[in-house]
Amino acid sequence: MHRKPAQTSVEISGLIAERWSPRAFAADRPVSRRDLTALMEAARWAPSCFNDQPWRFIVCDKFSDGEAWQIALSAVAEKNRLWAHNAPVLLLAVAMNNFNHNGKPNRWAPYDTGAASLSICIQATALGLAAHQMGGFDADLARQGFGLPEDCTPMAMIAVGYPADASILPEDFQAGERGERSRAALEQRFYCGHWGKAFD
Repeated sequence: MHRKPAQTSVEISGLIAERWSPRAFAADRPVSRRDLTALMEAARWAPSCFNDQPWRFIVCDKFSDGEAWQIALSAVAEKNRLWAHNAPVLLLAVAMNNFNHNGKPNRWAPYDTGAASLSICIQATALGLAAHQMGGFDADLARQGFGLPEDCTPMAMIAVGYPADASILPEDFQAGERGERSRAALEQRFYCGHWGKAFD
């Protein structure tokens, strides 16, 4: 995989610095059951409001359940399918809308599901895997294809697999795959004690 460590203002954890979202996956390399379980364990230990753990994940492994994987791929937006079809694993991240302990609406469920999803991505980096989260998918198709209950919200599709060279991608994606990563400056997103007062 083309390494693109984050260029940070101070040193941060190597796993966080190394994590990025490539699109080039090795289609012929399955992810082991052990590694898939490690991804799920990482998500399982994410923090959540009231320890409710509102996340659910549908695991679609092309090598062990091609039918489920095909359902997941069919829900992915057309442009994303141009590269996601090489990912051997597609995960559907789902947030449960209501708390387990009292049935009341859980407005933190999407936030907590995002935390669990990021845990998957960081664990994937630790294992030498690549993970790419996608908002570009048809939630209704996913809901129907996987028989999701009404009281949940499909949040993202996550492609997982071993990284491959950018040359396997359609030309439109290759420049982005090889290009440098960037982020807004700290003071543009982080404030000191009051909205708009730049962190310095």
